[in-house]
Amino acid sequence: MNQEPEDGDLVAEPAKLPVPKDVEEAIRTLIRWAGDDPEREGLLDTPKRVARAWKEYCAGYLEDPAHHLSRTFKEVGGYDEVVLLKDIPFQSHCEHHMAPIIGKAAIAYLPRDRVVGISKLARVLQGFARRLQVQERLTAEVADCIWEHLQPHGVAVVIEANHACMSARGVRTPGVAMTTSRMMGVFRDDERSRKEVLSLMGY
Repeated sequence: MNQEPEDGDLVAEPAKLPVPKDVEEAIRTLIRWAGDDPEREGLLDTPKRVARAWKEYCAGYLEDPAHHLSRTFKEVGGYDEVVLLKDIPFQSHCEHHMAPIIGKAAIAYLPRDRVVGISKLARVLQGFARRLQVQERLTAEVADCIWEHLQPHGVAVVIEANHACMSARGVRTPGVAMTTSRMMGVFRDDERSRKEVLSLMGY
């Protein structure tokens, strides 16, 4: 008997997902176009594997990341300083070449009158990352979601990632990281607050 997915685990048992025939055939066509034979032994099951993998890569389309911020806590013992989660690993895929984006994020907010469970910040990131993305939009979506649903004094999001569309094709420059940031509220308007949160993040 299948269990309901845990909070944030959006694709339960992807190996058992049915794969539509047209999706399988599309992947076979791509294999042929790339120059290989989809009927050879090593590639016979590849179309199903690829299809199920992409359903998992894009699991973020099955959720509203804001849902993770719906349960908050007001009893924080008067705490009114920065809440920061950093070095959060994530994987995404670029919408231009569907190549991997692999990186880490730092997410901070300055609470107004409530906080959220710290793991929920990572879940918000993963919910947006598990879609076809560009890094700039991913950064903005995470920050905007926290700003809108927690209504804090400030939000800061910094994302640093490597893009396979740049390292494995095109200009082919591995080891180059792209950094994007979004500052909102006091972290945008007050230079001292911005410097403080960036220092806490390690920037």
